[in-house]
Amino acid sequence: MKRKWIITTAVVAGFCLIAGGYKYYTGTSDKKQEDAIGPVAKQNILNINGLKITHQPLTDNITMVGNLLPDEEVDLTFETSGKIVEILFKEGAVVRKGDLLAKVNDKPLQAQLSRYEAQLKLAQDRVFRQSTLLQKDAVSQEAFEQARTELAILNADIDIVKQNIALTELRAPFDGIIGLRNVSEGAFASPSLVVAKLTKLSPLKIDMYIPERYSEHIKAGTPLKFSVEGRNEEYSASVYAKESKVTDGTITVRALYQNAGGKLVPGRFVTAKIRMHDIPKAIAIPTEAIVPEMGVDKVFLYRGGKAHAVSVKTGIRTDSQIQIIEGLNIGDTIITSGTLQLREGLPVKLDVVK
Repeated sequence: MKRKWIITTAVVAGFCLIAGGYKYYTGTSDKKQEDAIGPVAKQNILNINGLKITHQPLTDNITMVGNLLPDEEVDLTFETSGKIVEILFKEGAVVRKGDLLAKVNDKPLQAQLSRYEAQLKLAQDRVFRQSTLLQKDAVSQEAFEQARTELAILNADIDIVKQNIALTELRAPFDGIIGLRNVSEGAFASPSLVVAKLTKLSPLKIDMYIPERYSEHIKAGTPLKFSVEGRNEEYSASVYAKESKVTDGTITVRALYQNAGGKLVPGRFVTAKIRMHDIPKAIAIPTEAIVPEMGVDKVFLYRGGKAHAVSVKTGIRTDSQIQIIEGLNIGDTIITSGTLQLREGLPVKLDVVK
């Protein structure tokens, strides 16, 4: 009996221990679950930033990359062949239109010219004599015409020789800066041999490529601003021409910069801006506040502690802002942060209002 009583007591004690442990464990789990649920419920209220809608000026700019080109540039070559006997320019020097830059040997042509000019006086006298005799009927009309024809042929030969002599002279076709020469005196020149390059640096041209949709708004005289990498200055230029066709959705526009003093040189890339529209009183919001949904642009308003979605119609777009034409009113507060987490009626807490 005593042994039976001891066994019974041990069983009851074990059962009580198990029951107490289960209650403790389940109680602790419930507490942990409550602790875990509490923050989740609190996290349903999203902290957001907002922007109060007011009128503000909005400027629409087109930003493009372009490159500087010389106003004029040409490879200087002779139009004839021969030995170069003179080089009359300094590399990197400024030359004027018509300046003699180099010369090919023309002695054979000069000798031929002297021969023709010596014959010219005799031919002129012959025509004069034949004319006098013709008035006295001492010679025939045919003899007079033959003498006059010989004089005309001689004058034509003189002109041809003079033109050939001119081909032996290399002259500057326009004002500019001459580059490095590629030949020396004594070299044999030909039309394919480039003597040097002549470049006109004032003004400079700027070639840019703009989207086709802006082509109607850009015309001759449209002003623009541009900057060059490595320089803090901003330069002013104006459009003077544009291409007549569209290529790959863009159209080439060419502007002119006066480049007084030759500060800039061709070949450099520039960043240009053309000012398209100025709206003094616009409703504009940050681009990140727009939520595209099924082809419709939406924004979320803050009203009574909750987010409310409204559809909007947009206008011009800049780098950081977009114009709202319909859907918002002055005084509305839009939500500018956490837009991907927002949904209609979601409780939100407004931290910052700009």
